[in-house]
Amino acid sequence: MREVVGPTDTAAFDNPGGEPVFPDLPAEAYESVFDFGCGCGRLARQLIQQQPRPERYLGIDLHPGMIEWCSESLVPHAPGFEFRHHDVLYPEWNPGEGKPEVAPFPAGDGTSTLVIAYSVFTHLTQAHAEYYLKEVARILAPGGTFEATWFLFEKQLFPMMQDFQNALYINDLNPANAVIFDRAWLVETAGESGLAIAAVTPPSVRGYHWRIRMTLEPTGFGVDDLPEDEAPVSTEGTRAAVSPGLS
Repeated sequence: MREVVGPTDTAAFDNPGGEPVFPDLPAEAYESVFDFGCGCGRLARQLIQQQPRPERYLGIDLHPGMIEWCSESLVPHAPGFEFRHHDVLYPEWNPGEGKPEVAPFPAGDGTSTLVIAYSVFTHLTQAHAEYYLKEVARILAPGGTFEATWFLFEKQLFPMMQDFQNALYINDLNPANAVIFDRAWLVETAGESGLAIAAVTPPSVRGYHWRIRMTLEPTGFGVDDLPEDEAPVSTEGTRAAVSPGLS
């Protein structure tokens, strides 16, 4: 399962020191955590070991086997933690006639103080990303935080792209393999969804994951505030780590 979601090193799944997973967030941010695309529990395991542990945690994923494993292996050790199958269509991992392409989050309006989506929006088509940004804004509590990773590019460098085209897809057989979004589109679409970019961490390897924090409160952050990607060029190992699906 670790090979499917990316990192396999045990250290990437553990938090033996019990440190906050997001050390710059206040303690109240961990009151109710929603993990979109929890996979086989990489962040869940770190949060379980965190001191203090989140009061409530709900992780969802479209991979039924991973949800089953997390429910059987992690829930008994973590009161307040829950995992649910997000039963949307993904031919490789969750096939089935009649399954929807997207579905609402199983969480109430304004109930999540922290929403996490690591290595998820990097595998969503533009239409699906727009849908789920609205879902994040719906469930995020006032004062809450949304932490996600993205692949970004500058559309203005690609004049052949039309106004409605804001994503690049690297795999013609499976567009969800890896999806790269226009920087300006992300800032604008987040705003239209009710979210505002509050902080950005550029990739440690050029062209790879941007870590982006959003809130419901206006911040005044614009596309001109996005830093340049000046990280070193990627290696073979990094390219191989791109997951073939949602993780």
